Amino acid sequence: MIDQNLRIAGVVDESIVDGPGIRFVIFTQGCPHHCPGCHNPQTHDFAGGQEVKISRLLADVQANPLIGGVTLSGGEPFCQPKPLAELVRVLRLGGKHIMAYTGYTWEQLLEMDDPDVLALLRQCDVLVDGPFRMEERDLALRFRGSRNQRLIDVPASLEQGSVVTTACTHL
Repeated sequence: MIDQNLRIAGVVDESIVDGPGIRFVIFTQGCPHHCPGCHNPQTHDFAGGQEVKISRLLADVQANPLIGGVTLSGGEPFCQPKPLAELVRVLRLGGKHIMAYTGYTWEQLLEMDDPDVLALLRQCDVLVDGPFRMEERDLALRFRGSRNQRLIDVPASLEQGSVVTTACTHL
């Protein structure tokens, strides 16, 4: 399973703006949302980017002892849930904090009734959900671009059966 392919637009080896702490960021390729004002429009084309083995991404993350977490961005990570779920499952076993961005809402992800989507969701610590909306843009928000987007504590939300938000201030 660890040699599955993932289509990505690229990575950022060390980021402090895409979640708490020093993070490795994976920008997935392909997005159905096409949000006006998206800051990654080059990731929309499902045929763009490049295919990489998730084992290579895993090795890249593990090679840097400063990395405390991994952020899945896009594109739309939940369009490639199976390889990402496997990747972050292994990363979590190694103690990494997992954060994902999605243009879907929490409720939409659950309604998909897709075991791969649920498997990926279960491996996340924090989910930023909802499409970017230019009319709700707010540069003062932490780790998100518009007021409609929520920082969701995934384990607590799954346990409680409803959305539990978080400030996401530390690993």
